[in-house]
Amino acid sequence: MSIKLGCIADDFTGATDLANNLVRAGMRAVQTIGVPGTPLRGDADAVVVALKTRTLPAEEAVAQSLAALDWLRAQGAEQIYFKYCSTFDSTPQGNIGPVTDALMARLGTDFTIATPAFPDNKRTVFKGYLFAGDVLLNESGMQHHPLTPMTDPNLVRVLSAQTSRKVGLIDYAVVARGSDAIRARIRELASQGIGVAIVDAVSNDDLLALGPALKDMPLVTAGSGVAIGLPANWGLSPADRTRLPRVPGLQAVVAGSCSSATNGQVAAFIESGRPALALDPLRLAAGEDVAGEALAWAEPRLRDGPVLIYSTAQPDQVKQAQGALGAERAGALIEAAIARISVGLVERGVRQLIVAGGETSGAVVQALGLEQIEIGEQIDPGVPWCAGHAPAAGGEVSIALKSGNFGARDFFTKAFRPD
Repeated sequence: MSIKLGCIADDFTGATDLANNLVRAGMRAVQTIGVPGTPLRGDADAVVVALKTRTLPAEEAVAQSLAALDWLRAQGAEQIYFKYCSTFDSTPQGNIGPVTDALMARLGTDFTIATPAFPDNKRTVFKGYLFAGDVLLNESGMQHHPLTPMTDPNLVRVLSAQTSRKVGLIDYAVVARGSDAIRARIRELASQGIGVAIVDAVSNDDLLALGPALKDMPLVTAGSGVAIGLPANWGLSPADRTRLPRVPGLQAVVAGSCSSATNGQVAAFIESGRPALALDPLRLAAGEDVAGEALAWAEPRLRDGPVLIYSTAQPDQVKQAQGALGAERAGALIEAAIARISVGLVERGVRQLIVAGGETSGAVVQALGLEQIEIGEQIDPGVPWCAGHAPAAGGEVSIALKSGNFGARDFFTKAFRPD
């Protein structure tokens, strides 16, 4: 089997975000959890390999990404797509730059583009600056991210600090003139020794104009937004997409993200009168059986509708926990607890599960033993329902892996409305 587009995502929610856009644009997409040890089962136009590399040491992120690349090329992938978050969150050490450098070297290419623009989720790039909604990235709350705080919205400057290649810009004036103008600008930048070009995009029309200009590029690096313009390069359109039914069963939400969007979603769920339980990282650190207590709390409530178990907190509360435990230990304790809780919920009959947070989603998916998932209908921009075989369920489960920053305020309630 040969696939058209082979994708490498640096976290699990980002992988489903990307696959969602590909499905909406007409591709049959499958997401694997990690690099498979065997050839892909079944047919697909696009395969997204979901890694958990965003916050790993750069050398580990590079090694895993290259392993994914080698597997995708063995499946016959015609083009490679390295997907990172629409907030471009990283550190001066990586991992966006180092992974991009390594993929370019392995593919033998001297030029690629980079843009996290995703206008449907209010992520836009203008003159090389990344905006989240109406404010610059560093004013959006991302400056408080516990692992990858973003204090500089200038993407040329951010990426230049991470890569050995010269970074340039394809600005809005070029993009507005269409695909031919973008191609000409790419040739111009490449002739100047530029290796990576940040691309402005403030609307879906900009991304659709960019798509044809990338047709022959061996490697594309971007958030998920660019994906809407690529399937047409293979003659595919939204009319080609298929529907994935949701698995019937009990419903639950687990949330580990501390983003402002997830904070709002937790608050809205509680305000709706539905049952919600907060996890205390300090009690986890003390060795108390917080996960067991959470499952005992959830079990009698599940039959009446979705329940929420969350560690989401405001920035000052997060800092307090990190001060007491250290950022890495606090995050690891929460991830492990939510992963155990998720398995317990599925064992108790939950078949529709929402997971909020990239790192949390990675832990949950691995704990559930999901190796491959199919991508279904979109709930909100960037977040689809998916389905996969979970050993704890003895069959299929529907799962939605939500980036912390994505989704409307009522996401946790509207997601469970009938198909």
